[in-house]
Amino acid sequence: METRRNNRNGISYFFYGFSIAKQPGIRQFVLLPLLANILLVGGALFYLFANLDAWINQMLGQVPDFLSWLSYILWPLLTITILATFSYFFSTLANFIAAPFNGLLAEKVEQKLTGQKINDDGLVSLIKDTPRILAREWRKLLYVLPKAIGLFLLLLIPALGQTIGPILWFIFTAWILAIQYCDYPFDNHKIEFNQMRMQLKQEQGKAYGFGAMVALFTTIPILNLFVMPIAVCGATALWVEKFKH
Repeated sequence: METRRNNRNGISYFFYGFSIAKQPGIRQFVLLPLLANILLVGGALFYLFANLDAWINQMLGQVPDFLSWLSYILWPLLTITILATFSYFFSTLANFIAAPFNGLLAEKVEQKLTGQKINDDGLVSLIKDTPRILAREWRKLLYVLPKAIGLFLLLLIPALGQTIGPILWFIFTAWILAIQYCDYPFDNHKIEFNQMRMQLKQEQGKAYGFGAMVALFTTIPILNLFVMPIAVCGATALWVEKFKH
């Protein structure tokens, strides 16, 4: 039976995704995205924490002496920014590799919530759809890359970049992660990328709230290893309850 729409906010959809991921009939489709995330993000974070302190000290060295008092404020901001940037980059790579399995997971979650089949079941159907799914991942990357480069250049501006840059980066990351994960159920229904973005803009509060929770949890060691399948489940629930109709 089709799930009824409700007034969940964007933040609660992330936690709803966690409860969905644990349900029978869904758990087995969580394993492959989870494995891809653990291998890539886990390895990246090991490298990150080995170098984080040196990178932050190097960036703080660009701040003029008369603004040295800002170091106490900038240190945590830069830490969060570097964590978010690293986590987002390797999460994107993990998403690219696991995209076919994320699409399959989104399909099974939607079927669980609505009781309706979307596509043909089976490995043959997944293999047939893989080139289209990977092309869609490239489309997302082309949308993100120019904006990410612009924000990265802003971070290099002494004082201004280190103060405003982390805030703008977090807001940007929240929006991009909402697009990244909501795109799986949209793409399962062959909805064009630009149309998907326009629909998300109609529910910006929920999109930013959901994306902010994903961004926050991608910066938390250990927990970030489990974010990908939870985010796919939560985004699919958001699709079913707010966009499918």
